[in-house]
Amino acid sequence: MSQVLDTLANPAVESTARCDVLGVGISSVNMPLAVARIQEWIASHSQQYVCITGVHGVIESQWDPKLKAIHNAAGMVTPDGMPMVWINHLRGFDHVQRVYGPDLMLAMCQESLSRGYKHFFYGGGDGVAELLKERLTARFPGLQVVGTYCPPFRKMSDDEDRQLIERIAQSGADIVWVGLSTPKQEYWMSEHLGRIAAPVMIGVGAAFDFHAGLKRQAPLWMQRSGLEWFYRLATEPRRLWKRYLRNNPLFVWYVLLQWLKVRNFARVERPA
Repeated sequence: MSQVLDTLANPAVESTARCDVLGVGISSVNMPLAVARIQEWIASHSQQYVCITGVHGVIESQWDPKLKAIHNAAGMVTPDGMPMVWINHLRGFDHVQRVYGPDLMLAMCQESLSRGYKHFFYGGGDGVAELLKERLTARFPGLQVVGTYCPPFRKMSDDEDRQLIERIAQSGADIVWVGLSTPKQEYWMSEHLGRIAAPVMIGVGAAFDFHAGLKRQAPLWMQRSGLEWFYRLATEPRRLWKRYLRNNPLFVWYVLLQWLKVRNFARVERPA
């Protein structure tokens, strides 16, 4: 009850409060709060990264303490899946809504038209980032996409990494969108915090493929009912079967153990 009173009395609490989900602090935000917080970071040039996290990221963090620490050190960890929203509601954060990576990307593109934010797209397969630029600049005339880069399917050399960092710095980007898979994008953002000149890095995974027109998103009713995982499993069974058929039941079991206080899912606060 005190959490609810705090958020009603002080709007700033809404954007900073976190809900502990198996030791991962999920930010108690909705889309307007998430957008406002990113705008604050850009205005203050405060270097931060954002994780867009659902069941997959939370479960992967159970086996990878460093990944859990990376999440908890992030400036914001948005509730990507409906289970994150439902748990927030059960904990008293009724204002929380899903902040889905593809939707956040569109919201920030829209805001950029009046605020002049500059974007850099890092990730995706060969040519995907450039195609994404074409699609989004057509959808949002006047959108400033100041650079794109598709990394090789191998570890980048130190020299390649330095060149990329310099390229982003010279572009003057305000937001670097990172389109890698979990946990690659979380590791990349954590490792480059303080090295990338842009105020904000946001890991959005499959949003690159969705907005580039390479993959279809689940119908809105499936997204809102928590069934997006089923749609994605049906469309990409070979790639995603292990993620969903293992992680989803395990998540339900672990949440039950946490709720019953049978098991303590300790938070790890900082990456090693």
